[in-house]
Amino acid sequence: MILYSFRRCPYAMRARLGLHLSSLNPQIREIILKNKPTQLLDISPKGTVPVLVVNTQQDTGGAGVDHHPFVLEESLDIVHFSLGNYPATNSEYLCKDEYDLLIHSLNDANAKALIEKNDNEFKTWLDKYKYADRHLEYSEEYYRENACKFIALLEQRLSDSTHLFADSPTYADFAIFPFVRQFAHVNKNWFEQSQYSKVRQWLKLHIESNLFQVVMRKYPLWLDDINQQMSLKSTP
Repeated sequence: MILYSFRRCPYAMRARLGLHLSSLNPQIREIILKNKPTQLLDISPKGTVPVLVVNTQQDTGGAGVDHHPFVLEESLDIVHFSLGNYPATNSEYLCKDEYDLLIHSLNDANAKALIEKNDNEFKTWLDKYKYADRHLEYSEEYYRENACKFIALLEQRLSDSTHLFADSPTYADFAIFPFVRQFAHVNKNWFEQSQYSKVRQWLKLHIESNLFQVVMRKYPLWLDDINQQMSLKSTP
C-alpha cells in the first residue's frame, strides 16, 4: 500500500492517525501540493491528499498483468478502511478497552454527525479565518466568531468527559482534532487567552501524545521520475 500525504494537511493527518492506529503500514509518499507527482494525478485526478493506493504489485505469473489499484481518496474512507478491516491486535497507543471503544465508535451516529459538522461547517469558517486576507467581505474576527460556534460545541461536550464522547479518544476525537489544531495556530495568542479551556486541554492531550508525534514524523519529499527530472533541470 502507498499513502500520498502532505504533512501539515489536517485531512492527511486524519488518515495517518487511522493508519497508525491500525495494523497497516503503507509506504508514505510525502508530496508538495505545488508540484503534484504525475503518478498521483494518474490515479487520482483531483490531485488532493490523502490518497491510499492498495494492491499496486504486479502479477508475477506468466501473464504479467497489473492488478488494478484500489484507490481511496477521502480521509474518512481511509480511516474506516484501515480500522474496520485491519485493526491492531495490540495497540501501543490505547489499552484494549479503549481500542475496542474506538472501533465501536466508527459506526456511532452521533460521532458521524459531529464529524460532518466539522467537515461541512467548521472547516468553511476555518479556511476563511485562516485566509481572511483573501476573503475581504468580512473581518478576521467575524470569521473566527462563526468558527467558534463549533469550538463552543466541543467545549460543551468536553464538560462531561475528557474526550468528546468518553474518557478515552474515539473516532470523533481523531477525526476532528487536526482541524482544531489548525484553528488554534491561526492566532495562538488569542486561542490561549480564549474561554475554551477544555478544548485547549483536550487539544494539548492529543498534540503531546506519542501517537501524534509518530504521525507528524517528517518524511523526505517524494518525486516521481518526471518531477525528479524537472527538479534536477531547475537546479543551478
